[in-house]
Order: sequence, then structure tokens, then C-alpha cells
Amino acid sequence: MRQSYTSSATCFNRTQAFLATLALNFFAAIGFSQTLPDVVYVLGDDQAWSDYGFMGHPHIKTPNLDRLAKESLLYTRGYVPDSLCRPSLATMISGLYPHQHGIVGNDPPPSAAKKAGRGGLYRDAAYQKDIEKYLSLHIDKIETLPDRLKRLGYTSFQSGKWWEGNFARGGFDVGMTHGDHSRGARHGDKGLEIGRGTMKPLEEMVASAKQSNKPYFLWYAPMLPHTPHDPPADLLEKYKPLAPTESIAKYWAMCERFDNSIGELLKIIDQHGRPDNTLIVFACDNGWINLPDQSAYAPKSKRSQYDGGIRTPIMFHWPAKLKSQRNDKDLASTIDLVPTVMSLVGLPPDSKLPGVDLSQPFRVAERGPIFGEIFEHDIVEMDNPRSSLMYRWAIEGHTKLIVPEPTRVPNSKVELYDLATDPWEKENLAELESGKVRSLREKLDAWWK
Repeated sequence: MRQSYTSSATCFNRTQAFLATLALNFFAAIGFSQTLPDVVYVLGDDQAWSDYGFMGHPHIKTPNLDRLAKESLLYTRGYVPDSLCRPSLATMISGLYPHQHGIVGNDPPPSAAKKAGRGGLYRDAAYQKDIEKYLSLHIDKIETLPDRLKRLGYTSFQSGKWWEGNFARGGFDVGMTHGDHSRGARHGDKGLEIGRGTMKPLEEMVASAKQSNKPYFLWYAPMLPHTPHDPPADLLEKYKPLAPTESIAKYWAMCERFDNSIGELLKIIDQHGRPDNTLIVFACDNGWINLPDQSAYAPKSKRSQYDGGIRTPIMFHWPAKLKSQRNDKDLASTIDLVPTVMSLVGLPPDSKLPGVDLSQPFRVAERGPIFGEIFEHDIVEMDNPRSSLMYRWAIEGHTKLIVPEPTRVPNSKVELYDLATDPWEKENLAELESGKVRSLREKLDAWWK
């Protein structure tokens, strides 16, 4: 499917592709590929922005991420445009907002009226055709980061969460997710074994890439600390005395389990890869605030328009090239991941990408507000993002505006928060600060009305 997309939809970027190919052919002759960094995406799954040691959590232990954060260009005020996993991950691989790449929910609408539960629906032959149609409308037409890196000779490997059918549909050369919905695929299938059951495929891939002298791009998106919250017994016992309830202890233990898997990945890179020439990018797909009495999320976390759902630390770890710096002031977004990686590996910028290069602090400081959008879990229409829209939001400095979409949430009010004094968004200032609402609303509407 990528081949048909490449032949029909990259005409808009043909000049850049041609120049990049010329550059690759020239530099390959002089061994330039040896200087290109291996690129590793490390993506968390359902973890609040505050639930890391380096973010100040008093109990959760994340020593591997703490070390990376200390050695990285770290933005503690990072955000995802949408607090739902599939649209969020699609942004991370494309550099586009959900309303631009079109993947605005987890599951496409079924053409048939009946729904036999989520599992039964996915086994339905008619619905499998709906899924295929949705993939052909969106992921097959998106230029992904693997597509871009391929011009420089990268091999791309997928593991973990992946909603977009077979790994090849995202431009990956190798991967774990088969994407066959008749065999139970939905959001990763075999890929979900990574981090929870095995790390062997990553070890083999990293060693093979080094042996072949080719740079690689690795998508490491384990379903961690995502439910099921089934931590090893020793981790659970460690957190039981610290947590207010056993359900929260399980979640805290899963956060450390995720960190432990990152430690295993770093060891693989150290032993089999090129640790001094590896760019590690970290972010989480969306937040999670655990309910006290069950392994489920609270209203102001996942899927919400609040910071408990949309905020995440973002970091770039490449000590040989990037100076370590903790930035607690400026705003960053996962729309910035693709343009930043492109800049660091030497690809030309693409004006169609809305993000900025986070490795250039002056660009970040000048950017103005960041924006986002919250959609329904289930997609309403195949190719009309607006039909699924619930909220739009904007943050400028520490001022945050939330605007509901009246057709989908008719009883909701406009909200305004001062995140500097009210990081958990408890006091709505919209009625008291009508001037700020009006000013930021104009910028929000100019972004996407």
C-alpha cells in the first residue's frame, strides 16, 4: 500500500525527495551513513505527566527515564494534541494534527447497524471492510517519518502499539504487527508482546542493523503502563505500603515496570548498537489518573481536554550532539517530534508540517500558542474530522482556553485556567477574564475554526 501512496501522493514534495536522493547517493559513496544516528521512539501508553521521578512524583521510581531526562533536551511542558492513543500516535509518526491526518478516533464507524461488542464487531466481515476503507483513506495517504527516513537509507522497525493495519502501511520495513483483523488484530496484535513478554526482536534488530552498517528507526511503543495493570508481584508489594489503595499501587508498579523495560532497551543499545550515535525520543501518548477503587481512568485524564490527559514530558537524548537542558518554561507538542528528528538527521524542513524544531530553543520561544483537539472515541464519519470533534484547546504561556463543540457537547461551557497557579484546572476563570478568552479564542479560530 505504501507503494501506491508513494507514486500518487508525494508529488507535492517531489523536489525535496529528489534533492534528498541526490544527497544520499553522494554521501553514501563517502560513508555518510556511518554518521547518521540510529533513531529510537520510546512511547509510553497511559501515564500522567506527573508520574515520573524526574517530574517530582514522591513514590514512583523511574531511574532509567530519570537518567535519560538528566542527559536530554527535556521539555517538561509537553503536550499531545489529542488525549486518545490512536490519533496521538498518528500525530507522532506524521507530524500532523489529527484533523490534518484524519485519524481522529480509535475505531471507524460500522456500516452495519448491529454491534456485538468490540470483539465481535472486529470479527465481522463487513466491519473488516470498513476498517480497510478507513486505512486506505488515511494512513495510506500520509507521509510518515519512516517514509522520510528511507530517503537517507534508514531501515525502520515497528514494535508495540500500532493501530494502522500491517506495519508496512506506516512505511516500516520490518515489524511485529500483522494487522490481520480476521486474526484478532486491532491495535498491535503480536506487537503488543514487546516490553510485556519479550525484548528479543529488538535485540536481533539492533544487532542486525549494526552488522549491516545501516542506520535504523525503531518504534518502541509497549502497552505500558496501560491496563491490564498486572505488575510483577515484587513491584506490587513494593508499592502497596506507599499507595492509598491497591488499585493505585498496581498502576504505580506498572509505571516502574515500563521504566524497567526502557532499561532493558538501553542495555540492548549499549551492547549491540551504537550508544554514542543514537537519538532517543520520548513522549507518552496520553495521560492517566487512576481511580482509587479500580484500574480505570478518572474523568480529567485520558480522553479529556485537561492536562491530566494531554500533558506529557518530551525529551531528545543524543549527548554527542544535543546539550542536556531541562526546560520548565516553554511549550512543546508531539507535532514537533517529526520536524525535530528531520532537522537532527539532516532532512530538509517541510513547510506543510505545523510543528517546530525543538532542538532550536529560539524557535520554541517564538512559537506562540500551542493547540489541540479532543474527539469522540469512536469515529463518527470516515473522512470528516469535524463530525467527531468535542473540544478545541489552546495554551499560551500559562493561560489555557478550552472551547466545546456545541453540536457534540451542548451543555459544556468555555473554560479558562491559569496553569501556573492551578495546574490541575480546578478554577474556571472564563467569566472573570473575558478579555483573555476573546484574545485566545481568536488565535484558536485562526488555527482551526
